[in-house]
Amino acid sequence: MTDWPVARTRDEALVYLDLNPCECGSVETEWDSGVVSIGGALVKCYSGVCEGCGSDREYLFSLPRREVMPSGWPTFGGPEPSQLLDAGEWLWLADFTAGNVPEDPESARRVLSMARAAVEEVLKFIPEGQDDVPAEAFWSARGREVREAEPPRFRRDRLLVVRDTYHELADR
Repeated sequence: MTDWPVARTRDEALVYLDLNPCECGSVETEWDSGVVSIGGALVKCYSGVCEGCGSDREYLFSLPRREVMPSGWPTFGGPEPSQLLDAGEWLWLADFTAGNVPEDPESARRVLSMARAAVEEVLKFIPEGQDDVPAEAFWSARGREVREAEPPRFRRDRLLVVRDTYHELADR
């Protein structure tokens, strides 16, 4: 039996899919999803056809041990760190979304809420009693690149300021 990475929620899986484009480079795929049994294990299957090249795409994810109930939008996961995206990818997502805030107040609130939630995901990688995201929390090329560009951004105190700023801006 193969172990698949855990997708804690639908929102987390969709972010992962958006950050992992088709071989042609397109992220445009209309995803269908459902729980399937493979070798006696229940897994979440996302499948679709790439709009860029027409290739079939499929990703399988293990289910979390405990269901994560949505608590607003977005809900990426429970208290444990992600297995799909590393700390650097979450901060990259926060930077990307916060750097593209639309003028429409409701859309801006949603974008800033996503940026805030992404920073909260980075914080989950910091072990209790420590101040920094540890090196092992960066396993992707994108994540390592974000960390290498400015390591102090992964200090708890700085992350909390950024998270709180996005929260305040979203509430305006």
